[in-house]
Amino acid sequence: MLLADWRTLARIIRRSTAVLEVLDARDPQGTRSPRAEHMAKAMEKKLILVINKVDLIPREAVSGWLEYFSSMGLTVVAISSLRGTGKGELLRVMREVGGEGTAIFAVIGYPKTGKSSVINMLKGYKSAPTSKVPGSPGYTRGYTLYKVARGVYIIDTPGTIPVGGDPLEAAIRGRSPEEMSDPVKPAVMLVERALKYNPRAIIDAYGIEDRDPYVILEKIALKRSWIYKSTHEPNIEEAARSVIRDYHMGKLWFYVPPPKKA
Repeated sequence: MLLADWRTLARIIRRSTAVLEVLDARDPQGTRSPRAEHMAKAMEKKLILVINKVDLIPREAVSGWLEYFSSMGLTVVAISSLRGTGKGELLRVMREVGGEGTAIFAVIGYPKTGKSSVINMLKGYKSAPTSKVPGSPGYTRGYTLYKVARGVYIIDTPGTIPVGGDPLEAAIRGRSPEEMSDPVKPAVMLVERALKYNPRAIIDAYGIEDRDPYVILEKIALKRSWIYKSTHEPNIEEAARSVIRDYHMGKLWFYVPPPKKA
């Protein structure tokens, strides 16, 4: 897998006809990248927002996000790459956006949004790599293309968007907790957001009824016997990392609802 950097992302987008930006259904707006979208627009590439992991949120929330993005004039599709639902609709929209000729789609998104799973869902078990694509002379070596429908190809390399933003945004967008110099701050913010949108999130995930994020981290550490040997204090840094991981694994469950209609 290619490293997440803007130069690599630009190269993948430049080689495409259009772009699929994969979003996490639990926070679609928070997992959008204005910079990546601006890059695609500057290169005159059409954009499709792909709301992935819709199996993790209620149907009415999915409908609300589809309506919200559509009202902004954006092309959007909802899928679950885990369950394989929405593939037909996504292919239909890709054909529509691709037009009459050959279209090559890049799949981009933050870590943990499911880019590789979307690629695998589109490829399916019947697809095979192709070395020559009509209308794409001189295609760069190192990028494998898969034909997923008549005249529709995908680049079999996910374009990982470099993670940025404040500590909470970085955590939600998939920065590895092991790479964080201070995982406690984003974990505290993540717990606060979880309690805001799902008051039972901490009870259901950890069996802890407290609402103070620091107390919650301490109790998680004690439950799992994460104790500093030198001080015998709970290792809340390790607890913080586990909370961030639990969010991405779906154990710490909550979702951001779509904006209400004006």
